[in-house]
Amino acid sequence: MRLFVFGLGYVGLAFCKALVAKGWSVVGTTRGADRAVSLRALGIETIDANDRAAMTAALTGVNAVLITAPPTAEGCPGLQAVIPALAAAQAFPDWIGYLSTTGVYGDFEGRWVFESSPLKAQSVEGARRVGAERDWQEVGRGMGLTVTTFRLPGIYGPGRSALDRLRAGEGRRIVKAGQVFSRIHLDDIVTGLLASLDRPRAGGVYNLCDDEPAPPQDVMEHAAGLLGVAVPPDLPFNELGLSPATRRFYAENKRVSNALAKAELGWRPRYPTYREGLAAILAGGG
Repeated sequence: MRLFVFGLGYVGLAFCKALVAKGWSVVGTTRGADRAVSLRALGIETIDANDRAAMTAALTGVNAVLITAPPTAEGCPGLQAVIPALAAAQAFPDWIGYLSTTGVYGDFEGRWVFESSPLKAQSVEGARRVGAERDWQEVGRGMGLTVTTFRLPGIYGPGRSALDRLRAGEGRRIVKAGQVFSRIHLDDIVTGLLASLDRPRAGGVYNLCDDEPAPPQDVMEHAAGLLGVAVPPDLPFNELGLSPATRRFYAENKRVSNALAKAELGWRPRYPTYREGLAAILAGGG
């Protein structure tokens, strides 16, 4: 079995490791010679996405494809590189996964959102994701490919959590009344993708998130308790000189449902809330 990943970042690398452990052959795109050497040591071959011949060879006989790279103003770079290579290789993978974001929903003033909810992206990044989702689904239908979209909220895991921010002295409790965010542990993204790989559905769209949307200040307070350090003081949202990016982030308030992924994929998050997720990171030495 053969996997191709466009974008060997935080999530892409974790998915590759899971399939290497299952005996799959894995190849992906990355930048930098040093990065390529470290990935080969993990059993992951790398290529340059701009090398058309290498792309065609990598996608010949491929069984599954994962696209993790975000879209740009010109569209999804993964689609632009992968589709011509699939056509040249005459390859028809059983599964193509596209990683999107719950930012496509925009702001719902704290209400629940589902895969059927209207897409009201408020940011440029969210609007680009809406376009990339549409483009992948249209190409999938046109070429007879099984494309599945996964909408992800805030991602955390080893090396990327409230624990790390506290240790770095960057922990903040920004308080905005009524604000909640959904999130998901890295490992639960991987198990969700694996569940879909076992049950591919053309045109499928799934929210992968935990069971408990929560205020960000609660997460920071719990992390401080786990580390036995002082809880950062409350910082009222309206009194802060926040960056435009942070303000855009807090402008969207919604609760994301994972019911469809549970029902159709039989998936259950191993870490249903941030409490279990942070405890596991700490127990693992992170």
